Amino acid sequence: MPHPVVAMASAAGNVLAASLGPAPVSPPEPGALETFMAAIKPILPIPLLLVILPALWWFFRSTWRELDDDATRYRIETAEAGQTDLRPFVALAMCAVILTLQEYYGGRSYFDVAIRPTLVRLELTHPRAIRTVKYDELYSFGWWVASRVGGYTLPFALWKLFFRQDSILDMGLRARGFFKHAWIYGAFLAVVLPVMLIVSREPDFGSYYPFYKGSSRSWFDFLVWEAMYFTQFFALEMFFRGFWLGALRRSFGSGAIFAMAVPYCMIHFGKPFLEANGAIVAGIALGSLSMRTKSIYQGFFVHITVAGLMDWLALSHRHALPTVFWPPG
Repeated sequence: MPHPVVAMASAAGNVLAASLGPAPVSPPEPGALETFMAAIKPILPIPLLLVILPALWWFFRSTWRELDDDATRYRIETAEAGQTDLRPFVALAMCAVILTLQEYYGGRSYFDVAIRPTLVRLELTHPRAIRTVKYDELYSFGWWVASRVGGYTLPFALWKLFFRQDSILDMGLRARGFFKHAWIYGAFLAVVLPVMLIVSREPDFGSYYPFYKGSSRSWFDFLVWEAMYFTQFFALEMFFRGFWLGALRRSFGSGAIFAMAVPYCMIHFGKPFLEANGAIVAGIALGSLSMRTKSIYQGFFVHITVAGLMDWLALSHRHALPTVFWPPG
């Protein structure tokens, strides 16, 4: 028979444990395979890049050589004329300012502080048109998209102030020869889609996409989000593969593609690690494709195909695809 003091202490302990709820369950210790994968994940992209980048060189080597030859001739002609090409100075300074403004004022946190209070006040007089409670997240992404589209397209409006002789259409906006190079679009998708189907099953991808979590609420939410998302991608292609390369290729040659790939990779910081590394390859590949086709449109269609399918697959794997067209309530 237990000692009375021991029995009382045990009973008190049981009462206290019951009041505190069940004891927290410690997560299981990671196995050897999980530990090994976590250790090699930071270096995993390096051997992949060592395989992919030579393949890109083989596929685009003639395009890169042509760009370098044109740049060499242009620099010689400019030097002989005693002139300096100011395009890199203007373009890179402009791009740095735009990307900085987007980072600090183009995000959803700035929307919370500066934009939402105005919407709330407008809702008082237009309650059926605004509906901040129902579409608050969508409005915040609307600000994100608007800031990207405005920033990415601004250089096209300002460029003629500095270089009147330049044609804006030569910055990747000509559609001539689109169908001639359509096979490259198919080749890119043949490589990218199988990889996408694999990585879409990773937990960080599945939980990260779509950005707008209300996409699963209704088909209306999903379609409006995808339309906004695709518009942002078109402006992004205009900026990185159109303006950036169009302004720098005559002075930098093929180096303009690799210079563009650096900030393009950096705007993916905060996304899943493997995707940020994939942006290095995508930046070089889509930039080379733009220079080969003299157009941003093939790269744009590659981009939205991958992005749209990634959103679809992420929702599908979570069994969260919409079931109604209009959002309830």
